Amino acid sequence: MRILSGLARILIVCLFTNLSHECIAADGPQQRSILVLEEADFRSPFYLEIFTGIRAAAKQNGKIQPVIYGESLDLARFPGPDYEESLVGHLKSKYAQRSIDVIVSIGVASAKFLQTRKQEIWPAAPVVYGFVPDLPETRALFLPDTTAVFAHVRPAHLLTAARAIVPDLTRVVLVGGAWKNPLVYGQWKQDFAAAMPDLEVTDLSDTTLREVRKQVAAQPARSAILTSAMYSDGEGTYYSPAAALARVAESANRPIVITSDTFLGRSGVGGFLLLSDSIGREAGEVAMRILDGEAPSSIPPFSGDNVKPIFDWRELKRWNVDEANLPTGSEVRFREPSFWERYYWHSTIVASVVLVQALMIATLLRERRLRFLAEVEARQRMSELAHLNRRATVGEMSASIAHELNQPLAAILINAEAAQQVLRHPAPDLGEISEILDHIRRDDQRAAEVIHRLRSFLKRDPAERRELDLNATVGEVFRFLSVQALTHDIELATEPSSANIRVKADKIQLQQAILNLVVNAMDAVAHLPDDRRRVVGRTSLADGNQALVSIADTGDGVLVEKVTEIFKPFFTTKAQGMGIGLSIAHTIVEAHGGRIWAENAPSGGAVFHVSLPLATSQ
Repeated sequence: MRILSGLARILIVCLFTNLSHECIAADGPQQRSILVLEEADFRSPFYLEIFTGIRAAAKQNGKIQPVIYGESLDLARFPGPDYEESLVGHLKSKYAQRSIDVIVSIGVASAKFLQTRKQEIWPAAPVVYGFVPDLPETRALFLPDTTAVFAHVRPAHLLTAARAIVPDLTRVVLVGGAWKNPLVYGQWKQDFAAAMPDLEVTDLSDTTLREVRKQVAAQPARSAILTSAMYSDGEGTYYSPAAALARVAESANRPIVITSDTFLGRSGVGGFLLLSDSIGREAGEVAMRILDGEAPSSIPPFSGDNVKPIFDWRELKRWNVDEANLPTGSEVRFREPSFWERYYWHSTIVASVVLVQALMIATLLRERRLRFLAEVEARQRMSELAHLNRRATVGEMSASIAHELNQPLAAILINAEAAQQVLRHPAPDLGEISEILDHIRRDDQRAAEVIHRLRSFLKRDPAERRELDLNATVGEVFRFLSVQALTHDIELATEPSSANIRVKADKIQLQQAILNLVVNAMDAVAHLPDDRRRVVGRTSLADGNQALVSIADTGDGVLVEKVTEIFKPFFTTKAQGMGIGLSIAHTIVEAHGGRIWAENAPSGGAVFHVSLPLATSQ
């Protein structure tokens, strides 16, 4: 019985032992936690990036995924024992049922808070100090079972950046509350004196924001402004450090050296900047090592890789800073990319296309040159042909010209004979003699005008475009052809526009083009009955900025299929025609920027139109 009772007891113990192991396995390992205790407000960009860096380090670990809590002490904006007591009570109550495995303390104010209050709230939790300077005064705050990742911009860093920006630096102005805190910048006065014995220092760390703005607006040329975090204007209004810096920068007349990468782009030139994301990652990695089993005492405090010289390119340009003066390893941000950097691939493709097409372009330019020379030669030949055309026209009109000259010459002869008869009288009538001489002079002028018109028509002056009265130009052509028209019993008429129409053209060339059209119209009606031998020249305005000359005849019109061919060289329907009159007219009109075309009138006959730009629209 005793044996059976002992065996039963043994079986019961084994059973309970097995069940306890299964329960533990079912529950799994207890979840670990990290508390991030920041000295300022989580909403500040700088502290927000630190917290983000801690979370990123925890997530990257892979083996442990802890719960991360965050608390903003905000002691800079809410100083005093009453607030601190209420904060302790709040944290004790909030985390009474939460186990904290590691505390990540961010900032000197947070370290001071833990030194006096940690035992009341989290007595057993190890601490990782982050964003603290490596100073004896700061190390004195560290509790047992802790470690630290130092992040600190030393006074020497600030002077190095200031001298890079202002090479002939003689004066610095200190702005922000950290300058009066020995736990942040230590004995900066001794450091400045050792680095630059003759440096003049103006300390505005205890000055109101109003006075700071006034002081920084009137600094001498060889000065720089060194900033630290400012939370209050000293008159009851609290700011975020970035907003306070912006207020200072609005008034500053000298470059501002900053200490945080989150301030860059807010009017600070730059300097040795604290990299908030790196600060958070480094502290988070150490916290994860502790959660993974390492003792904090086995991790000696070390300086993190979380400070780097970074500058704003736009501010460097504003203050004419030579980048060669910047500290070694400096990074310049916000640099405007050069054209080549911005359009590298576009430029490469364009350059390749240009190189490929270079030979083609050279060939085309050569062909263009040869074509230009050919066009010049063609214009010269056309000019010669036009001159021959004028001579041929005059030859055809020789009988009419002779007739026109014979009239005044015959009248002169008759008047001269009459004068001789009067002079034979014993008492000649001098009044009658005077009247006869007036007739002779008038007829002589008529003959001279005929010769003048003929010479003007035949002369071959260089082309010269001038502003012309189109109504008068067309009238002169019709008067010149009036004798030939009279010889063939053809009625010539003009209907000038009531408006003053002025064009810019070479008078001789334009008259020749119009003359060719009128002669062509006279040829079209020469074989018709007397009542249909009529040619009319009209001038008018078209489309507001175009002058229009229309030569209408009462002939048989133009065949529809030939309307576009009649202006081609050597095209003619006349037995004795050369086929160059209309071609020359077409060339002259196009050379003047105009247009020539033909159409059949509804009432019969053909109408040739010449459109030219007005002189005022050229």
